[in-house]
Amino acid sequence: MWQNTNVINKMYQKLAIQVSLNGLSYAIFDTLMNKPLTMENIPIGRVSPTAKIEDLFTEAFQNYPEIKSSFDEVVIIHSNNLSTFVPTALFDEEYLGSYLQFNTKVFETDFFAFDTLEKYEMNNVYIPYVNLNNYFIDQFGSFDYKHANSILIEKLLDISKNNDERKMFVHVSDTHFEIVVIRNQKLELYNSFDYKTPEDFIYYILFTAEQLHLNPESFKLELLGKIDLESPLYNIAYKYVRNTSLMDVSTIYNSFSEAKNREHFILLHA
Repeated sequence: MWQNTNVINKMYQKLAIQVSLNGLSYAIFDTLMNKPLTMENIPIGRVSPTAKIEDLFTEAFQNYPEIKSSFDEVVIIHSNNLSTFVPTALFDEEYLGSYLQFNTKVFETDFFAFDTLEKYEMNNVYIPYVNLNNYFIDQFGSFDYKHANSILIEKLLDISKNNDERKMFVHVSDTHFEIVVIRNQKLELYNSFDYKTPEDFIYYILFTAEQLHLNPESFKLELLGKIDLESPLYNIAYKYVRNTSLMDVSTIYNSFSEAKNREHFILLHA
């Protein structure tokens, strides 16, 4: 990670960019006040099957020139479902690909990375978007990068302190969602599922609950990410799980709406 340590030239601003194959979101933070100043979501549509994602990101940079300003710190967040968590006691940096092969197809040419969650004695092994990292090197020089689920899991574990009740969190993205079950800063389950319909969504939630012996009449389900009260995903979850709610983000203090804070929960905690 590169950081500007020259006090005279410090901008006291940090840029966080969350990238996926569907687009990017970014937030600019005031590091003195420790709060976001600007946050935008930039969807990217492929104009042709041969269009390169890097070229589409170039267009986004041209339309939002503020992300080409100078920053003391730049963090790139890779958002995909190509990740898995490994306890530190079982972790060996020499065998990253072997951990992922249990839940995703890996190739010899894949590049593997990992984030260390030292406080919780585990590592998140994942496949980053190498082509996008190369693109951002041209834009920013050096930067730090991590996986979206590293941020998500660490923050959910933080807020579960002193809560002995098992709780299921579901973080929703455009094409996949993560199920996280936590009790008092202990990660009991993490998994990621692709979905196309609300029926896919509730099937995996109920199946996971059944495997963990969680009663839909009593366990608490909190939803965050790209979801609101009008979403078909929320409606079907509420129909089958009695204690369904949107995650309370009222403790995130900024000028954005609760809906926006819930959707960009990961970005805001980068």
